[in-house]
Amino acid sequence: MSNPRIAVIIGSTRKTRFADKPAQWFMDRVADHADLDFELVDLRDQDLPFFDEAASNLWAPSEDPRAVAWQQKLAGFDGFVFVVAEYNHSITGALKNALDQAYKEWNRKPMAALAYGGVGGARAVEQLRLIAVELQMVPLRNAVHIGGGDFMKVSPLGEDAPMSAIKDHLQGGLDGMLDELTFWAKLLKDAPKP
Repeated sequence: MSNPRIAVIIGSTRKTRFADKPAQWFMDRVADHADLDFELVDLRDQDLPFFDEAASNLWAPSEDPRAVAWQQKLAGFDGFVFVVAEYNHSITGALKNALDQAYKEWNRKPMAALAYGGVGGARAVEQLRLIAVELQMVPLRNAVHIGGGDFMKVSPLGEDAPMSAIKDHLQGGLDGMLDELTFWAKLLKDAPKP
């Protein structure tokens, strides 16, 4: 039986985003994961229009081929890790739009978060979890949060140190998240989808 496939979705598309640094750190940490296979999915590369369908694809098939391509891409994954930037106490507009472009493809799959910002992106993760519930995902309790002094240590806005400078602070959250993600991804991989 094959390992569950997990998309690591970079949720910011700004040219000056910080997301690439923690995303690469995460991909390096999970490269040899025994139970899960990870693939980096960058929203910059998806050519998504603003949501403009008649309804969610739960109710009516999407007409824009770019939205359909996104849905088909998501359907091949068994779970998701979102790299989350906190913008004004929430997720980015780009990530919200990407979430809205699909429905069935998110259902009954676990979602985790690697977040950053002033308070570790915690408020954005809480918003993401609410959206995930509506999309019938299984939001995980554990997440990796890069906040406060750790954020300023590795951010270009601060010292711009390598992620290894704060790895010990992130390891507990990473271990908990990966344990939980492995459990749910394996459990739900072959579960019937609506």
